[in-house]
Amino acid sequence: MTKYIAAIDQGTTSTRFMIFDKQGKVVGYAQKEHQQIYPQPGWVEHDPQEIWSCTQTVIKDALERSNITAAEITAVGITNQRETIVVWDKNTGKPYYNAIVWQDTRTDNICNQLAADFGINCFRAITGLPISTYFSAPRIKWLLENIPGLKAAAENGQALFGTIDTFLIWHLTGGLHITDVTNASRTLLMNLNSLDWEPEILQIMGIPRQMLPEIRPSSAMYGKATGILAGVPIAADLGDQQAALMGQTCFQVGEAKNTYGTGCFMLLNTGQQKVFSQHGLLTTVAYKLGDAPTVYALEGSIAITGALVQWLRDNLGLIQTSAEVEALASTVTDNGGVYFVPAFSGLFAPYWRNDARGAIVGMTRYTNKGHIARAVLEATAWQTREVLDAMREDAQVNLTALKVDGGMVYNNLLMQFQSDVLGVPVIRPQVAETTALGAAYAAGLATGFWSSLEELSDNWLLDQTWKPNMDTVEREGCYRLWKKAVTKTFDWV
Repeated sequence: MTKYIAAIDQGTTSTRFMIFDKQGKVVGYAQKEHQQIYPQPGWVEHDPQEIWSCTQTVIKDALERSNITAAEITAVGITNQRETIVVWDKNTGKPYYNAIVWQDTRTDNICNQLAADFGINCFRAITGLPISTYFSAPRIKWLLENIPGLKAAAENGQALFGTIDTFLIWHLTGGLHITDVTNASRTLLMNLNSLDWEPEILQIMGIPRQMLPEIRPSSAMYGKATGILAGVPIAADLGDQQAALMGQTCFQVGEAKNTYGTGCFMLLNTGQQKVFSQHGLLTTVAYKLGDAPTVYALEGSIAITGALVQWLRDNLGLIQTSAEVEALASTVTDNGGVYFVPAFSGLFAPYWRNDARGAIVGMTRYTNKGHIARAVLEATAWQTREVLDAMREDAQVNLTALKVDGGMVYNNLLMQFQSDVLGVPVIRPQVAETTALGAAYAAGLATGFWSSLEELSDNWLLDQTWKPNMDTVEREGCYRLWKKAVTKTFDWV
């Protein structure tokens, strides 16, 4: 008898396999990091075959550690880093090139040319997105133009494109070539109305339609797995941020969540209405459950948050582990006037400036490593404030609290500062790894393991709340300095 739901959570830095019970509690878990590849400045790659190997390893490890068999799992959901792309040979499964990661900026020239020819927002009415190095389509174009023989292979159906979810589902099922509406909505190629690939954009980009996967709902029976999970249905597929929205049970219009991972991503449920932003946010698909109407969201995407802590660890060596940043930041009572704008991949929402690069400003001889560490954490909170301000303007909703999740939410100093700069309570659930939980929820709904959204909402349990205690004058004064610091990163390249 099946008793559990599982999820593969393939993220930017690692892959997890998590097993949940009926109450949404974690009963099995394994995680494995994969290599970050930086061939030259601005380029970020992953080895797709390493990711597939990690996926198989974490599935095997989680089953063994929890003493749960594949036969006890009702279904598996997939969630993934969204805009990262892979192109592979449909006969051998071998990638033509490394996966090009969502942080990669090599398509800068392609994007600049498209923006010059058509305008940066030329596809926004169709796709909800501006032209940016962030999205998948310019990367596909780059591969087709730079990998010998790939264009011909794509045209004759030999080369298959996918975001990481598609690549994993293809391997898990022995050849099913699909994606879901949430991942497709991040490619710059999907029409938000038809939920299908847009022929005009494919033509402009020079991308053969035959290399693209079929677009399916986020929650549906796709097929059955082979290998370690033989016979287990694959029944959900969502981009990681949309999965976190589901895991936080933000099913009502006006409910929002913020996920603190490699980057930071705030999503606001706008229901069946597509809200097109006037303030630098993205219009995206939140989820589509089977045949039910599509639900949309406004999203504020921030490129670098948790990755800045990793940079502090790996590139500067100021800390040995990411968790140590809180203690280092706590050695000082404030930032000492230092602001760190981590525009390593340009600036995403609400600016969309590919020409920006990182800057640390306001330093004096008084500045020490504690101030730098504090500025690193505060950068996440200030960037989130900018996104929330834009969301309030676009959606005309006054957010009364913010649900948070992801690895950084266990940093109490950051969470208190986040509440202070937003001026609203910040709320952490008991299961903070809501990305995997959301994929599990979607798979459970497709298979009847859970009966309704209301049943999922009943599973949500509070862990901790932080309330603002910063004086308004101080908050707004510091925010003005942050905004000034941001302007110093513009026009660098």
